[in-house]
Amino acid sequence: MPQPLNRPMIDLRRVTKTYQAGSGPVTVLNDVTLIVEPGEFVSVMGPSGSGKSTLLNMIAGIDRPTSGEVYVTDQAVHRLGQDRLAIWRGRSIGVIFQFFQLLPTLTVIENVMLPMDFGNVFKRRERKVRALRLLEQVGIAAQARKLPSALSGGEQQRAAIARALAADPPLILADEPTGNLDSHTAEAMFDLFQQLAAQGKTLFVVTHDAGLSAHAQRMIRLRDGCLESDDLAQPEDRGNGHRQVQHERDLAQSLA
Repeated sequence: MPQPLNRPMIDLRRVTKTYQAGSGPVTVLNDVTLIVEPGEFVSVMGPSGSGKSTLLNMIAGIDRPTSGEVYVTDQAVHRLGQDRLAIWRGRSIGVIFQFFQLLPTLTVIENVMLPMDFGNVFKRRERKVRALRLLEQVGIAAQARKLPSALSGGEQQRAAIARALAADPPLILADEPTGNLDSHTAEAMFDLFQQLAAQGKTLFVVTHDAGLSAHAQRMIRLRDGCLESDDLAQPEDRGNGHRQVQHERDLAQSLA
C-alpha cells in the first residue's frame, strides 16, 4: 500500500497550455493554480472547450504544460522523461478514459490485470483473483473472459473503471466516467467513488453529470481555460444536490 503523502496530492503552479493552430496560438489552459489534498473527491465541470480534459491530461502526464509546473504524488511530472513517466503513471494513478482505451485483443480480465503486470504490483498468483473481484465490484464478472468488442458501451466503461483500480493507485483520474452508463449503473458508480474516497483515495473527475458532481466534496468550474470557481461542498449540500438531480431525472422519465 502507498504511504500517505504529507504534501498535496496534486499541486499545479501557474499552468498554461497553448497549441499552435492555423489561425495562430490557442490557449487551452491559462495560468491555472490548483492544490488537491490526499483523500479529496473533486469534480471538474465546465462547458465544452473550457480545458477540462486538458487539465486532466496535465495531471496524468499525458500532455505537458507550455509553462508552469505540475506536481502529482510528490513528483515533478513536467520534468519526467517518457520512461520514468510511464513507470510513475503505472504505479501512482489510475485513469478512466472517456472512450475506454481497452486493448481489443485482450480479454476483459486480461485488460484489468495489465496495470498490475506492468507495475509489478501484487503477487502474480493474486492478480487474476484481484481482477475478478474488481469486475464483480463493477457488476460485469460474467463478461471477464470476453473481448471488449463483445461488451456494450456501458460494460466497457465499467471494465475501464476496474482497470483503473487494479494497481491500487492513490489517485484516480476520470474523464466523463458515467457518460456511457444508464442511470442505475451510474448510481452504482457514484456509490463506488464515494467508497473509494472514504478509503482514502483521491478522485479527480471531469464530468458533465450533475449527479456525479453532487457526490463530490469539492466542485471546480473551468471557463475559457481559467479557474472560474472552486467550491467546497458541505455534506448536506451534496445530499440536497443529489436529491434535486434525482428528482429531475425522475421527472424527465415520467414525461418521456
